[in-house]
Amino acid sequence: MLTVNNLNIQFKTPGGFFEAVQDVSFALTKGETVGIVGESGSGKSVTSLALMRLLDKNTSVIQGKVTMGDINILDLPEDKMRAFRGNKIAMIFQEPMTSLNPVLTCGFQVAEAIQLHLGVSKQEARAQTINLFKEVQLPRPENIFDSYPHQISGGQKQRVMIAMALSCNPDILIADEPTTALDVTVQKTIIELLKKLKADRGMSLIFISHDLGVINEIADRVLVMYKGEVVEQGDVKQIFRHPHHPYTKGLLACRPSVKLRLKKLPVIADFINGGESIENIRKDYAYTKAELSNRQNNIYSQQPILTVNNLSTWFPVDNGIFGKPTNVIKAVNDVSFEVYPGETLGLVGESGCGKTTLGRSILRLIEPTAGSINFQGTDLRKLSKSAMREMRRDIQIIFQDPYSSLNPRLTVGQSLMEPLQVHRLCHNDTQRKRHVLALMERVNLSAEHFDRYPHEFSGGQRQRIVIARALALQPKFIICDESVSALDVSVQAQVLNLIRELQQELNLTYIFISHDLSVIKHISDRMMMMNKGQIVEMGDPEQIYHHPQQEYTRRLIEAIPQF
Repeated sequence: MLTVNNLNIQFKTPGGFFEAVQDVSFALTKGETVGIVGESGSGKSVTSLALMRLLDKNTSVIQGKVTMGDINILDLPEDKMRAFRGNKIAMIFQEPMTSLNPVLTCGFQVAEAIQLHLGVSKQEARAQTINLFKEVQLPRPENIFDSYPHQISGGQKQRVMIAMALSCNPDILIADEPTTALDVTVQKTIIELLKKLKADRGMSLIFISHDLGVINEIADRVLVMYKGEVVEQGDVKQIFRHPHHPYTKGLLACRPSVKLRLKKLPVIADFINGGESIENIRKDYAYTKAELSNRQNNIYSQQPILTVNNLSTWFPVDNGIFGKPTNVIKAVNDVSFEVYPGETLGLVGESGCGKTTLGRSILRLIEPTAGSINFQGTDLRKLSKSAMREMRRDIQIIFQDPYSSLNPRLTVGQSLMEPLQVHRLCHNDTQRKRHVLALMERVNLSAEHFDRYPHEFSGGQRQRIVIARALALQPKFIICDESVSALDVSVQAQVLNLIRELQQELNLTYIFISHDLSVIKHISDRMMMMNKGQIVEMGDPEQIYHHPQQEYTRRLIEAIPQF
């Protein structure tokens, strides 16, 4: 179906040409799924954009051959390529929220593509779009046709993108990170959907991901990319059982293990210069039974640092004639639990279960409806706004999206100094800068990053910046809200290791929120399962993982990609 020969891609930069992709070659047969895996910056998405001819000609140089049948895609004139794109080869882009136009309805955007490529009437395009929405298993397809992107969930937006890519019956579909940052259950349904659509339509699929577990679920063959080159390729099962390249071993090992309790996760650097096996490194990093027992005894012999009793946070949906709510969403509904000093309490559940609302309610970033929040003997709900602001020196939060939680107009140094200025810590800005530079060094950022802006950093670096900001006031308690959900698995491992190291050094207490049960199992001393605003299961991570009591928990465990 498709043959790529010696693909090279260079980008023009002020300092010369940057080699983004070097001598990439592979073939795709009819009905086959080829996975391309690697970290951000490995060249996998750039390769896919080159296949679609979507790279800017003014800033990039592409060499090599990309043939489909007897046509070299790289030589097609732009008008013919526009017809080729969509009809023969189509793409699901990485982030559906930024790929969909926010001021146009979902249905209009798909119908527009159908009208443009197939030349049908507006009515026929609408009918075909609704049929596509049914095929990708969207609920209430007629309603979603008239909905705007912000009115539907992340999983539903991804299905709209899939429908758009399928609208012109392409022979080849490229899926670029289509499940990144989705809940494991939604991720599983998207993977199953793509498998079904591929089989039903006889398509070939190129599936791009940073997660080898996801690749294992869907691909027949895999290409492992590192620094723009293919370092390993072949049958997916064979490569996962017997990886040869150190980088492949590192990618496999840095995913949290479901079999061992590890003190730290292996990272790429553990493998890149040596021939160690995954099993040996994991054994070196594993807790002994005595170490686990000592840790639990030390934690649970203390008085709780936080006690939450019957906490509820409700949001009014409809109001009656006199403004009294007639219908409410019970985002958090009668929740009670305790957290102990030095503990990591994992909070896991699907999107919409109430876990983020619970975290923000504890900090009173959202005002709870009922219940009490006792932190070191103080009921936070009884504090005035000014007293609560002072209390936030001890209780901090790491938000889900580091980019949107950093002010784009402030340098990193200014963002990190700001909480010190607000709380009047240190005598002057010279001392504050010294404190901030020490913090940056601790989270593996250098002093030269002080005067840079958020957009100049990678996702992993931005996550380190917001961790440093949370630590600036030397808190005792931190809520980590989905703080690794959108990171590459290799960067995720580094950040999880950093979070644990900081806990040991500074005696921090965490509530760690995630939709990824394997991450929660790795990082937590205890974990809570949340569903529909309530805690449905709570206890030791190993016990819950291997002997779940609730069907909801079993479903989340089964959705974890295995390899």
